[in-house]
Amino acid sequence: MAVYRQTLSIASRGPGLHDVTGAVQRTVGESQIATGLCSLFVKHTSASLLVTENADPDVLRDLEAWLARVAPESSAYAHDAEGPDDMPAHLRSAVTPISETIPVEQGRLLLGTWQAIYLFEHRRASHTRQLVVTVLG
Repeated sequence: MAVYRQTLSIASRGPGLHDVTGAVQRTVGESQIATGLCSLFVKHTSASLLVTENADPDVLRDLEAWLARVAPESSAYAHDAEGPDDMPAHLRSAVTPISETIPVEQGRLLLGTWQAIYLFEHRRASHTRQLVVTVLG
């Protein structure tokens, strides 16, 4: 079994869903693994990963709005060392995945027609996030 691992640095440009599908697919291609699995892991407690629809931007807006209602910014949290978006970012990360596994076939991610991979930044400020991509095959 072959294993290829690369850590991608992703600039988040602030809160929201940032499409990383192209960067992950390039890494899969560099692995030269034709058939296997691609494992993704974000190394942060205030960001997460989602595989979701890439066709209608309303889906992304609705996801962001829903999470804002589930974990609103507030000064009522005990953990607020880095500001009012600190604890809500951790809560949002706790209810969304920090890892994903996607099949690989013919050197390509086997995503559905309307699927893309998103880094979900939960903090207001821009960050550089580390995304570990491991391809096994």
